[in-house]
Amino acid sequence: MSKINCHDYLYECSSPRANSRRWFLKQCGLGLGKIAAASLMTDAFISRSLAATTSTAQALQPHPSHFPAKAKRVIHLFMAGAPSQLDLFDYKPELKKLEGHPLPPSVIGGQRYAFIRPDANVLGPQFTFAKKGQCGAELSEMLPHLAGIVDDICLIKSMKTDQFNHAPAQIFLNTGFAQPGRPSLGSWAMYGLGNETQDLPAFVVMSTGTGISGGSANWSSGFMPSVYTGVRLRNQGDPILDVSSPKGIDSKLQRDSLNLIEQMNREHLGIVGDPEIETRIASYEMAYRLQTSAPELMDLKSESKATLEMYGCDPDKPSFARACLLARRMIERGVRFVNIYNEGWDAHSDVRGNSKKNCGDTDQASAALVKDLKQRGLLDETLVIWGGEFGRTPMVQNGVLGASLGRDHHPQAFTMWMAGGGIKPGISYGATDDLGFHIAENPVHIHDLQATILHCLGFDHERLTYTHQGRQFRLTDVHGHVVKEILA
Repeated sequence: MSKINCHDYLYECSSPRANSRRWFLKQCGLGLGKIAAASLMTDAFISRSLAATTSTAQALQPHPSHFPAKAKRVIHLFMAGAPSQLDLFDYKPELKKLEGHPLPPSVIGGQRYAFIRPDANVLGPQFTFAKKGQCGAELSEMLPHLAGIVDDICLIKSMKTDQFNHAPAQIFLNTGFAQPGRPSLGSWAMYGLGNETQDLPAFVVMSTGTGISGGSANWSSGFMPSVYTGVRLRNQGDPILDVSSPKGIDSKLQRDSLNLIEQMNREHLGIVGDPEIETRIASYEMAYRLQTSAPELMDLKSESKATLEMYGCDPDKPSFARACLLARRMIERGVRFVNIYNEGWDAHSDVRGNSKKNCGDTDQASAALVKDLKQRGLLDETLVIWGGEFGRTPMVQNGVLGASLGRDHHPQAFTMWMAGGGIKPGISYGATDDLGFHIAENPVHIHDLQATILHCLGFDHERLTYTHQGRQFRLTDVHGHVVKEILA
Protein backbone atom coordinates (compact mmCIF):
# COMPACT_ATOMS: atom_id res chain seq x y z
CA MET A 1 0.00 0.00 0.00
CA SER A 2 1.32 3.41 -0.95
CA LYS A 3 2.18 6.05 1.63
CA ILE A 4 0.59 9.45 2.02
CA ASN A 5 1.50 12.49 4.07
CA CYS A 6 -0.57 14.40 6.60
CA HIS A 7 -0.84 17.36 4.22
CA ASP A 8 -2.62 15.22 1.62
CA TYR A 9 -4.81 13.52 4.20
CA LEU A 10 -6.04 16.73 5.76
CA TYR A 11 -6.72 18.36 2.40
CA GLU A 12 -9.32 15.77 1.49
CA CYS A 13 -10.64 14.62 4.84
CA SER A 14 -10.63 17.54 7.25
CA SER A 15 -10.90 20.89 5.53
CA PRO A 16 -11.52 22.50 2.15
CA ARG A 17 -8.14 24.22 2.48
CA ALA A 18 -4.79 22.51 1.93
CA ASN A 19 -2.93 22.54 5.28
CA SER A 20 0.86 22.36 5.36
CA ARG A 21 2.92 20.00 7.51
CA ARG A 22 4.11 22.97 9.56
CA TRP A 23 0.53 23.97 10.37
CA PHE A 24 -0.48 20.39 11.11
CA LEU A 25 2.42 19.68 13.44
CA LYS A 26 1.62 22.83 15.38
CA GLN A 27 -1.86 21.47 15.99
CA CYS A 28 -1.18 17.81 16.69
CA GLY A 29 1.83 18.05 19.03
CA LEU A 30 3.16 14.55 19.78
CA GLY A 31 0.35 12.58 18.12
CA LEU A 32 2.67 11.27 15.39
CA GLY A 33 1.44 7.71 15.74
CA LYS A 34 -1.73 8.77 14.01
CA ILE A 35 0.35 10.09 11.13
CA ALA A 36 1.99 6.69 10.75
CA ALA A 37 -1.42 5.05 10.71
CA ALA A 38 -2.65 7.52 8.13
CA SER A 39 0.33 6.73 5.92
CA LEU A 40 -1.01 3.21 5.42
CA MET A 41 -4.22 4.42 3.82
CA THR A 42 -4.63 4.03 0.08
CA ASP A 43 -4.01 6.78 -2.42
CA ALA A 44 -7.47 6.21 -3.81
CA PHE A 45 -9.07 7.22 -0.52
CA ILE A 46 -7.38 10.61 -0.49
CA SER A 47 -7.14 11.28 -4.22
CA ARG A 48 -6.42 14.94 -4.76
CA SER A 49 -7.24 17.29 -7.60
CA LEU A 50 -4.67 18.50 -10.10
CA ALA A 51 -5.16 22.11 -9.08
CA ALA A 52 -4.59 21.34 -5.40
CA THR A 53 -1.03 20.25 -6.18
CA THR A 54 -0.38 22.95 -8.74
CA SER A 55 0.42 26.59 -8.09
CA THR A 56 -1.87 29.28 -9.46
CA ALA A 57 0.86 30.41 -11.85
CA GLN A 58 1.22 26.87 -13.21
CA ALA A 59 -2.55 26.42 -13.42
CA LEU A 60 -2.89 29.47 -15.67
CA GLN A 61 -0.09 28.49 -18.05
CA PRO A 62 -1.23 27.16 -21.47
CA HIS A 63 -1.80 23.40 -21.36
CA PRO A 64 -1.98 20.85 -24.18
CA SER A 65 -5.37 19.32 -24.97
CA HIS A 66 -6.03 15.60 -25.40
CA PHE A 67 -5.85 15.90 -29.18
CA PRO A 68 -5.43 18.71 -31.74
CA ALA A 69 -8.24 21.20 -31.26
CA LYS A 70 -10.25 23.01 -33.92
CA ALA A 71 -11.31 25.73 -31.47
CA LYS A 72 -8.92 27.68 -29.26
CA ARG A 73 -11.56 29.90 -27.70
CA VAL A 74 -15.33 30.19 -27.19
CA ILE A 75 -17.86 33.04 -27.34
CA HIS A 76 -21.18 31.96 -25.83
CA LEU A 77 -24.13 34.25 -26.60
CA PHE A 78 -26.62 33.18 -23.94
CA MET A 79 -30.20 34.29 -24.61
CA ALA A 80 -31.40 34.03 -21.01
CA GLY A 81 -35.12 33.49 -20.55
CA ALA A 82 -35.40 31.22 -23.59
CA PRO A 83 -36.25 32.44 -27.12
CA SER A 84 -39.27 30.98 -28.87
CA GLN A 85 -37.92 28.50 -31.39
CA LEU A 86 -41.38 28.24 -32.96
CA ASP A 87 -41.36 31.92 -33.88
CA LEU A 88 -37.72 32.19 -34.94
CA PHE A 89 -36.23 28.90 -36.20
CA ASP A 90 -38.63 25.94 -36.26
CA TYR A 91 -41.46 26.71 -38.66
CA LYS A 92 -44.60 24.62 -38.07
CA PRO A 93 -47.47 25.39 -40.48
CA GLU A 94 -49.58 22.73 -38.73
CA LEU A 95 -49.72 24.99 -35.67
CA LYS A 96 -51.39 27.67 -37.77
CA LYS A 97 -54.04 25.18 -38.84
CA LEU A 98 -54.69 24.12 -35.25
CA GLU A 99 -54.60 27.63 -33.78
CA GLY A 100 -57.41 28.14 -31.28
CA HIS A 101 -57.77 24.40 -30.60
CA PRO A 102 -56.01 22.24 -28.00
CA LEU A 103 -53.32 19.77 -28.95
CA PRO A 104 -54.39 16.13 -29.01
CA PRO A 105 -54.03 14.52 -25.53
CA SER A 106 -51.80 11.86 -27.10
CA VAL A 107 -49.24 14.57 -27.87
CA ILE A 108 -49.28 16.12 -24.40
CA GLY A 109 -49.02 12.82 -22.53
CA GLY A 110 -48.41 13.40 -18.83
CA GLN A 111 -46.61 16.72 -19.29
CA ARG A 112 -47.48 19.37 -16.68
CA TYR A 113 -46.80 23.09 -16.92
CA ALA A 114 -46.41 25.85 -14.37
CA PHE A 115 -48.45 28.56 -16.06
CA ILE A 116 -50.81 26.87 -18.54
CA ARG A 117 -53.18 23.94 -18.58
CA PRO A 118 -52.21 20.95 -20.75
CA ASP A 119 -55.40 21.52 -22.76
CA ALA A 120 -54.50 25.13 -23.59
CA ASN A 121 -55.14 26.15 -27.18
CA VAL A 122 -52.44 26.16 -29.84
CA LEU A 123 -50.73 29.42 -30.81
CA GLY A 124 -49.45 29.49 -34.38
CA PRO A 125 -46.19 31.03 -35.61
CA GLN A 126 -46.22 34.79 -35.04
CA PHE A 127 -44.04 35.69 -38.02
CA THR A 128 -43.52 34.65 -41.62
CA PHE A 129 -40.69 32.29 -42.52
CA ALA A 130 -38.64 31.93 -45.68
CA LYS A 131 -35.78 29.77 -46.90
CA LYS A 132 -32.44 31.54 -46.75
CA GLY A 133 -28.94 31.00 -48.14
CA GLN A 134 -27.68 28.16 -50.25
CA CYS A 135 -28.49 25.74 -47.44
CA GLY A 136 -32.17 26.69 -47.61
CA ALA A 137 -32.70 26.95 -43.88
CA GLU A 138 -36.08 28.41 -42.91
CA LEU A 139 -35.77 31.51 -40.73
CA SER A 140 -38.21 34.01 -39.28
CA GLU A 141 -38.52 37.48 -40.73
CA MET A 142 -37.26 38.71 -37.34
CA LEU A 143 -33.75 37.43 -38.19
CA PRO A 144 -32.76 39.28 -41.37
CA HIS A 145 -29.10 39.61 -40.37
CA LEU A 146 -28.77 35.96 -39.37
CA ALA A 147 -30.19 35.13 -42.79
CA GLY A 148 -27.13 36.80 -44.30
CA ILE A 149 -24.74 34.35 -42.56
CA VAL A 150 -26.98 31.26 -42.43
CA ASP A 151 -24.50 29.36 -44.63
CA ASP A 152 -21.85 29.86 -41.92
CA ILE A 153 -23.86 28.40 -39.03
CA CYS A 154 -25.21 25.06 -37.88
CA LEU A 155 -28.81 25.09 -36.64
CA ILE A 156 -29.55 22.41 -34.04
CA LYS A 157 -33.34 22.02 -33.92
CA SER A 158 -33.49 19.03 -31.59
CA MET A 159 -32.05 20.32 -28.32
CA LYS A 160 -33.54 19.05 -25.06
CA THR A 161 -32.90 19.61 -21.38
CA ASP A 162 -33.84 17.99 -18.08
CA GLN A 163 -34.81 21.28 -16.41
CA PHE A 164 -38.06 23.22 -16.57
CA ASN A 165 -37.35 26.44 -14.64
CA HIS A 166 -34.92 29.21 -15.55
CA ALA A 167 -32.30 29.12 -12.80
CA PRO A 168 -31.74 25.33 -12.74
CA ALA A 169 -31.88 25.15 -16.56
CA GLN A 170 -29.30 27.93 -16.97
CA ILE A 171 -27.02 26.37 -14.37
CA PHE A 172 -27.52 22.92 -15.94
CA LEU A 173 -26.51 24.18 -19.39
CA ASN A 174 -23.41 25.89 -17.99
CA THR A 175 -22.28 23.33 -15.40
CA GLY A 176 -23.95 20.02 -16.24
CA PHE A 177 -25.78 20.06 -12.90
CA ALA A 178 -29.01 21.81 -11.92
CA GLN A 179 -27.83 23.10 -8.53
CA PRO A 180 -25.05 25.61 -7.78
CA GLY A 181 -21.65 24.26 -6.82
CA ARG A 182 -20.22 22.68 -9.97
CA PRO A 183 -17.58 24.24 -12.26
CA SER A 184 -18.93 26.08 -15.28
CA LEU A 185 -18.07 25.41 -18.90
CA GLY A 186 -15.68 28.37 -18.97
CA SER A 187 -13.98 27.07 -15.85
CA TRP A 188 -13.51 23.65 -17.44
CA ALA A 189 -11.99 25.34 -20.51
CA MET A 190 -9.55 27.28 -18.30
CA TYR A 191 -8.74 24.20 -16.24
CA GLY A 192 -8.01 22.19 -19.37
CA LEU A 193 -6.28 24.77 -21.54
CA GLY A 194 -4.92 27.48 -19.21
CA ASN A 195 -4.58 31.10 -20.26
CA GLU A 196 -3.00 32.74 -23.30
CA THR A 197 -2.78 36.25 -21.85
CA GLN A 198 -1.30 37.74 -18.70
CA ASP A 199 -3.07 41.08 -19.09
CA LEU A 200 -6.72 40.00 -19.14
CA PRO A 201 -8.73 37.28 -17.38
CA ALA A 202 -9.01 34.05 -19.34
CA PHE A 203 -12.75 33.77 -18.65
CA VAL A 204 -14.88 36.92 -18.97
CA VAL A 205 -18.61 37.40 -18.38
CA MET A 206 -20.78 40.29 -19.59
CA SER A 207 -24.48 41.00 -19.15
CA THR A 208 -26.74 43.18 -21.28
CA GLY A 209 -30.03 42.88 -19.39
CA THR A 210 -31.65 43.29 -16.00
CA GLY A 211 -30.67 40.08 -14.25
CA ILE A 212 -29.73 36.43 -14.72
CA SER A 213 -31.92 33.82 -13.00
CA GLY A 214 -29.06 31.42 -12.28
CA GLY A 215 -26.79 34.24 -11.08
CA SER A 216 -23.06 33.80 -10.60
CA ALA A 217 -23.44 30.00 -10.37
CA ASN A 218 -23.47 30.14 -14.18
CA TRP A 219 -19.81 31.20 -14.29
CA SER A 220 -18.56 29.89 -10.96
CA SER A 221 -15.59 27.55 -10.66
CA GLY A 222 -17.59 25.50 -8.14
CA PHE A 223 -15.33 23.18 -6.19
CA MET A 224 -12.34 24.05 -8.39
CA PRO A 225 -10.00 26.79 -7.11
CA SER A 226 -11.54 30.22 -7.60
CA VAL A 227 -8.78 31.17 -10.05
CA TYR A 228 -10.97 29.40 -12.63
CA THR A 229 -14.06 31.55 -11.93
CA GLY A 230 -15.34 33.89 -14.64
CA VAL A 231 -14.61 37.60 -14.17
CA ARG A 232 -17.65 39.79 -14.74
CA LEU A 233 -17.12 43.06 -16.60
CA ARG A 234 -19.55 45.92 -16.01
CA ASN A 235 -21.38 47.84 -18.73
CA GLN A 236 -20.55 51.30 -17.44
CA GLY A 237 -17.71 53.02 -15.58
CA ASP A 238 -14.73 50.93 -14.60
CA PRO A 239 -15.14 47.46 -16.17
CA ILE A 240 -14.24 46.00 -12.76
CA LEU A 241 -15.06 47.72 -9.48
CA ASP A 242 -12.15 49.49 -7.77
CA VAL A 243 -9.73 48.79 -10.63
CA SER A 244 -8.84 52.50 -10.70
CA SER A 245 -6.49 53.84 -8.05
CA PRO A 246 -7.91 56.31 -5.52
CA LYS A 247 -6.83 59.93 -5.73
CA GLY A 248 -3.42 60.53 -4.21
CA ILE A 249 -2.16 57.01 -4.94
CA ASP A 250 0.56 57.05 -7.58
CA SER A 251 1.95 54.00 -9.36
CA LYS A 252 5.01 53.69 -7.07
CA LEU A 253 2.95 53.73 -3.89
CA GLN A 254 0.53 51.22 -5.36
CA ARG A 255 3.34 48.91 -6.47
CA ASP A 256 5.01 49.12 -3.06
CA SER A 257 1.69 48.35 -1.38
CA LEU A 258 1.06 45.33 -3.60
CA ASN A 259 4.59 44.03 -2.95
CA LEU A 260 4.02 44.25 0.81
CA ILE A 261 0.62 42.55 0.56
CA GLU A 262 2.14 39.79 -1.58
CA GLN A 263 4.96 39.27 0.92
CA MET A 264 2.48 38.86 3.77
CA ASN A 265 0.24 36.59 1.72
CA ARG A 266 3.18 34.35 0.79
CA GLU A 267 4.24 34.08 4.42
CA HIS A 268 0.71 33.02 5.31
CA LEU A 269 0.67 30.62 2.34
CA GLY A 270 3.82 28.96 3.69
CA ILE A 271 2.08 28.36 7.02
CA VAL A 272 -1.33 27.07 5.94
CA GLY A 273 -0.76 26.05 2.30
CA ASP A 274 -4.22 27.23 1.22
CA PRO A 275 -4.25 27.47 -2.63
CA GLU A 276 -6.87 30.22 -2.41
CA ILE A 277 -4.12 32.50 -1.07
CA GLU A 278 -2.28 32.06 -4.36
CA THR A 279 -5.50 32.94 -6.17
CA ARG A 280 -5.71 36.11 -4.08
CA ILE A 281 -2.13 37.04 -4.99
CA ALA A 282 -2.83 36.42 -8.68
CA SER A 283 -6.01 38.52 -8.45
CA TYR A 284 -4.11 41.51 -7.03
CA GLU A 285 -1.56 41.29 -9.83
CA MET A 286 -4.24 40.89 -12.50
CA ALA A 287 -6.07 43.95 -11.16
CA TYR A 288 -2.82 45.92 -11.36
CA ARG A 289 -2.29 44.92 -15.00
CA LEU A 290 -5.96 45.61 -15.80
CA GLN A 291 -5.43 49.26 -14.96
CA THR A 292 -3.52 49.44 -18.23
CA SER A 293 -5.15 46.71 -20.34
CA ALA A 294 -8.82 47.27 -19.47
CA PRO A 295 -9.09 50.92 -20.62
CA GLU A 296 -7.42 50.02 -23.92
CA LEU A 297 -9.77 47.04 -24.35
CA MET A 298 -12.91 49.03 -23.59
CA ASP A 299 -12.03 51.99 -25.84
CA LEU A 300 -13.92 51.21 -29.05
CA LYS A 301 -13.07 54.50 -30.71
CA SER A 302 -10.14 52.79 -32.38
CA GLU A 303 -12.60 50.63 -34.34
CA SER A 304 -13.47 51.75 -37.83
CA LYS A 305 -16.79 53.41 -38.63
CA ALA A 306 -17.63 50.48 -40.91
CA THR A 307 -17.09 47.99 -38.09
CA LEU A 308 -19.21 49.96 -35.63
CA GLU A 309 -21.99 50.23 -38.20
CA MET A 310 -21.80 46.51 -39.00
CA TYR A 311 -22.43 45.69 -35.33
CA GLY A 312 -24.91 48.54 -34.87
CA CYS A 313 -22.75 49.73 -31.99
CA ASP A 314 -22.58 53.11 -30.28
CA PRO A 315 -19.16 52.89 -28.56
CA ASP A 316 -20.34 55.09 -25.67
CA LYS A 317 -23.55 53.23 -24.82
CA PRO A 318 -23.91 49.82 -23.15
CA SER A 319 -25.61 47.33 -25.47
CA PHE A 320 -25.50 43.76 -26.71
CA ALA A 321 -23.77 45.06 -29.85
CA ARG A 322 -21.04 46.68 -27.75
CA ALA A 323 -20.58 43.45 -25.79
CA CYS A 324 -20.20 41.42 -29.01
CA LEU A 325 -17.58 43.81 -30.35
CA LEU A 326 -15.74 43.68 -27.02
CA ALA A 327 -15.86 39.87 -27.20
CA ARG A 328 -14.08 39.95 -30.56
CA ARG A 329 -11.45 42.31 -29.12
CA MET A 330 -11.00 40.02 -26.11
CA ILE A 331 -10.34 36.87 -28.08
CA GLU A 332 -7.87 38.82 -30.23
CA ARG A 333 -6.01 39.58 -26.98
CA GLY A 334 -5.93 35.98 -25.79
CA VAL A 335 -9.10 35.64 -23.68
CA ARG A 336 -10.13 31.98 -23.71
CA PHE A 337 -13.86 32.05 -22.95
CA VAL A 338 -16.43 34.87 -23.18
CA ASN A 339 -20.02 34.65 -21.91
CA ILE A 340 -22.52 37.31 -22.97
CA TYR A 341 -25.90 37.07 -21.24
CA ASN A 342 -28.80 38.87 -22.90
CA GLU A 343 -31.74 38.56 -20.53
CA GLY A 344 -35.40 39.22 -21.23
CA TRP A 345 -36.55 36.40 -23.52
CA ASP A 346 -39.07 34.94 -21.03
CA ALA A 347 -42.20 35.51 -23.13
CA HIS A 348 -45.05 34.33 -20.91
CA SER A 349 -46.99 37.22 -22.40
CA ASP A 350 -46.87 38.85 -25.85
CA VAL A 351 -44.38 36.43 -27.40
CA ARG A 352 -44.63 38.41 -30.62
CA GLY A 353 -43.58 41.70 -29.05
CA ASN A 354 -40.94 40.02 -26.91
CA SER A 355 -39.33 38.28 -29.89
CA LYS A 356 -39.45 41.43 -32.01
CA LYS A 357 -37.73 43.54 -29.35
CA ASN A 358 -35.04 40.99 -28.47
CA CYS A 359 -34.27 40.17 -32.08
CA GLY A 360 -33.95 43.89 -32.71
CA ASP A 361 -31.41 44.05 -29.89
CA THR A 362 -29.36 40.96 -30.83
CA ASP A 363 -29.77 39.83 -34.45
CA GLN A 364 -27.50 42.36 -36.12
CA ALA A 365 -24.67 42.07 -33.61
CA SER A 366 -24.79 38.26 -33.44
CA ALA A 367 -24.47 38.01 -37.22
CA ALA A 368 -21.84 40.76 -37.29
CA LEU A 369 -19.73 38.88 -34.77
CA VAL A 370 -19.62 35.78 -36.98
CA LYS A 371 -18.99 37.88 -40.09
CA ASP A 372 -16.25 39.91 -38.37
CA LEU A 373 -14.48 36.83 -37.03
CA LYS A 374 -14.60 35.23 -40.47
CA GLN A 375 -13.16 38.20 -42.34
CA ARG A 376 -10.34 38.49 -39.78
CA GLY A 377 -9.46 34.80 -40.09
CA LEU A 378 -10.55 34.06 -36.51
CA LEU A 379 -13.74 32.07 -37.01
CA ASP A 380 -12.06 28.74 -37.72
CA GLU A 381 -10.44 28.86 -34.26
CA THR A 382 -13.34 30.48 -32.40
CA LEU A 383 -16.49 28.56 -31.47
CA VAL A 384 -19.60 30.78 -31.33
CA ILE A 385 -22.71 29.44 -29.54
CA TRP A 386 -26.17 31.10 -29.54
CA GLY A 387 -29.25 29.99 -27.60
CA GLY A 388 -31.23 29.89 -24.38
CA GLU A 389 -31.83 27.38 -21.60
CA PHE A 390 -34.94 25.72 -23.11
CA GLY A 391 -37.72 26.42 -25.60
CA ARG A 392 -41.34 27.66 -25.60
CA THR A 393 -44.60 25.73 -25.84
CA PRO A 394 -46.76 25.33 -28.96
CA MET A 395 -49.71 26.18 -26.67
CA VAL A 396 -50.63 29.71 -25.73
CA GLN A 397 -50.42 31.18 -22.23
CA ASN A 398 -53.46 33.35 -21.56
CA GLY A 399 -55.05 34.63 -18.37
CA VAL A 400 -52.57 33.19 -15.85
CA LEU A 401 -50.69 35.95 -14.00
CA GLY A 402 -52.20 38.47 -16.40
CA ALA A 403 -50.45 36.89 -19.38
CA SER A 404 -51.80 37.21 -22.89
CA LEU A 405 -50.63 35.53 -26.10
CA GLY A 406 -47.44 34.17 -24.52
CA ARG A 407 -45.74 30.78 -24.41
CA ASP A 408 -44.69 28.72 -21.38
CA HIS A 409 -41.37 26.91 -20.81
CA HIS A 410 -40.73 23.87 -23.00
CA PRO A 411 -37.71 21.68 -22.14
CA GLN A 412 -38.59 18.87 -24.56
CA ALA A 413 -37.45 20.61 -27.75
CA PHE A 414 -35.72 23.84 -28.71
CA THR A 415 -33.18 25.33 -31.11
CA MET A 416 -29.61 26.61 -30.77
CA TRP A 417 -27.02 27.53 -33.37
CA MET A 418 -23.25 27.22 -33.49
CA ALA A 419 -20.56 28.51 -35.84
CA GLY A 420 -16.81 28.23 -36.41
CA GLY A 421 -14.33 26.27 -34.31
CA GLY A 422 -14.80 22.83 -35.87
CA ILE A 423 -18.55 23.02 -36.56
CA LYS A 424 -19.91 22.13 -40.01
CA PRO A 425 -21.42 25.26 -41.60
CA GLY A 426 -24.64 25.59 -43.56
CA ILE A 427 -26.55 22.66 -42.08
CA SER A 428 -29.64 22.05 -39.97
CA TYR A 429 -29.46 19.10 -37.60
CA GLY A 430 -32.32 17.29 -35.91
CA ALA A 431 -36.05 17.89 -36.21
CA THR A 432 -39.21 18.10 -34.15
CA ASP A 433 -42.65 16.67 -34.93
CA ASP A 434 -45.23 18.57 -36.99
CA LEU A 435 -46.43 20.41 -33.87
CA GLY A 436 -43.00 21.28 -32.51
CA PHE A 437 -43.72 19.44 -29.28
CA HIS A 438 -41.45 16.38 -29.34
CA ILE A 439 -38.12 15.66 -31.03
CA ALA A 440 -38.65 13.52 -34.11
CA GLU A 441 -35.04 12.79 -35.05
CA ASN A 442 -31.48 13.20 -33.78
CA PRO A 443 -32.07 14.41 -30.21
CA VAL A 444 -29.25 16.48 -28.69
CA HIS A 445 -29.21 16.50 -24.90
CA ILE A 446 -27.47 19.30 -23.01
CA HIS A 447 -24.70 16.84 -22.07
CA ASP A 448 -24.26 16.03 -25.78
CA LEU A 449 -23.83 19.75 -26.48
CA GLN A 450 -21.26 20.03 -23.68
CA ALA A 451 -19.37 16.97 -24.93
CA THR A 452 -19.28 18.45 -28.43
CA ILE A 453 -18.00 21.82 -27.20
CA LEU A 454 -15.19 20.11 -25.27
CA HIS A 455 -14.39 18.00 -28.33
CA CYS A 456 -13.99 21.17 -30.41
CA LEU A 457 -11.57 22.42 -27.73
CA GLY A 458 -9.54 19.21 -28.05
CA PHE A 459 -10.86 17.24 -25.08
CA ASP A 460 -12.44 13.87 -24.54
CA HIS A 461 -15.26 14.79 -22.17
CA GLU A 462 -14.90 11.46 -20.36
CA ARG A 463 -11.20 12.06 -19.67
CA LEU A 464 -11.31 15.73 -18.67
CA THR A 465 -11.97 15.15 -14.96
CA TYR A 466 -11.40 16.87 -11.64
CA THR A 467 -11.09 14.95 -8.39
CA HIS A 468 -13.14 16.33 -5.51
CA GLN A 469 -13.90 14.60 -2.20
CA GLY A 470 -12.51 11.32 -3.42
CA ARG A 471 -14.35 11.01 -6.71
CA GLN A 472 -13.76 12.17 -10.26
CA PHE A 473 -16.20 14.72 -11.69
CA ARG A 474 -16.63 15.87 -15.25
CA LEU A 475 -18.74 18.48 -17.02
CA THR A 476 -20.95 15.81 -18.58
CA ASP A 477 -21.54 13.91 -15.35
CA VAL A 478 -22.42 11.16 -16.10
CA HIS A 479 -23.44 10.78 -19.74
CA GLY A 480 -23.19 12.54 -23.08
CA HIS A 481 -22.04 11.89 -26.63
CA VAL A 482 -20.19 14.02 -29.15
CA VAL A 483 -22.54 14.97 -32.00
CA LYS A 484 -20.18 13.91 -34.75
CA GLU A 485 -22.61 14.73 -37.56
CA ILE A 486 -22.22 18.49 -36.95
CA LEU A 487 -18.42 18.45 -36.87
CA ALA A 488 -16.49 19.86 -39.82
